[in-house]
Parts: sequence; structure tokens; C-alpha cells
Amino acid sequence: MSQRRDIGIVLRTYRLGEADRIVVIMTREYGKIRCVAKGVRKVGSRFGARLEPITYVDVAFWKGRSELSVVSQVEVLDRYSAIREDYDRMTASMSMLEVVDQVAQDNHPDERLLETLIRALGVLNDPTKDPQLVAAAFFLRVLELDGARPEVELCVSCGESEELVAFDFLEGGALCRSCRRGRPLSGEALGLLRRILGGGLGGVLSAEVPDGAAEVRAISVEAMEIHLDRRLRSVRSLGSGS
Repeated sequence: MSQRRDIGIVLRTYRLGEADRIVVIMTREYGKIRCVAKGVRKVGSRFGARLEPITYVDVAFWKGRSELSVVSQVEVLDRYSAIREDYDRMTASMSMLEVVDQVAQDNHPDERLLETLIRALGVLNDPTKDPQLVAAAFFLRVLELDGARPEVELCVSCGESEELVAFDFLEGGALCRSCRRGRPLSGEALGLLRRILGGGLGGVLSAEVPDGAAEVRAISVEAMEIHLDRRLRSVRSLGSGS
């Protein structure tokens, strides 16, 4: 066995036997890994809350021939306390972790995806930011990283740049009045999508929740689910996709 060390975000955990847990962590150098945390469910465990989801950790682990590594040491870098104290922020963060868990491949590094998650959790940890809009922007960014960026500048059917009034998920973006199908798209939502995808998220989040935000939340949820070909359990609690 070889000992390794990395930093990352705990995505989820599940039980193993009577006292252990399997911990899924998105790490910088090794990608998504699965580790056994031995005795973590026992009272007085030295790991305990250090390996809960939504925790930024520095973790050491033993890697052998098995797909499962074994945790040997954990230091907490950030617990995102403001997220944990607010139900809406917790729900938004869990939806983001679920998306990363679905997108990331086991043992394949994806530093851009991890950094996107770390930045998004940092923003979500700010009590002044709208959690649902942060989650929506995160989904759109992940789609972009995964090569599925929605087209919002031109009609995806004919290339027209004027009067984009609909959004079709299977087509992959906005449609003009002549080609429209799918769901209606307001001018406010279109403008907000363009700002987020164009790198203007900071300005969007620094002001009051803008018009069109509910539409953008719904579009981001459905676009992500279609991209992954599955419904996301936690994201439906956001109230934006149904």
C-alpha cells in the first residue's frame, strides 16, 4: 500500500458495516475517490464530523489494490458554517455536490471542476448571496466545463440574433420567434443567462435578486438533468425545477 495526501470536498458518505463509512471525496490530484473511514460511526471517533458532506478537507489515505482507500488522517480546512446554519443554503449546496458526484469520474483528476465547486461553496457561504441563484450559476458553469454550454447569443436553429423568445433543452439553447419550441423565454431571463455565462456572475450576485431569476433557476435544473439523463434528488428541493 502507498500513502497519499490531497485536498478536496466531501461529496457524500454511506454506511459500511456496523461502525465504518465510505466517504466520497472530490480531490485535486486524484479526482473522485472512495475511502473507508474506519470506526467513524463510533462514539468518540477521531474523525467524526470531519468527514461530513460539504467539508473542505486535507486528507491522508492509504491506497492499495482495492478500489477503496483507507483514511488515515483528516484536517478540516473549511466547514462552511453559514451554509450549515441555513436550510436553503444547505439544500443548494447538496444539489451542487450531487451534480459533481454525477459528473466526476472515479480517479480522474478534474481540477477545474473542483475549483468551480470550491468557489461556489465560498460564495454560497456568504449570507448576502441568493442560494438558488448561486446553484443555478454553478449548474450552468458545470455544463460549460462538460462541453454542453447553452447557446444564448444566437438562435440554435437558424442563427438569428434577434427576438430570442424560447429555450429548447434538446436543441441546446435559445430559439427565435420563427423557430420557437420548447419553453418560453423572457427577455429578463435571456439577459440574465447571458450575464452569467459571459462571466458577469459577480455583478449579478452583488445586487438584488434580478428579474428572470426564477426562470434561470428552472432552466439550469432541467438543462443539467437532461445532460445527465437523470433526475437529481436534492436539486428538486430547490423549488426551481418543478
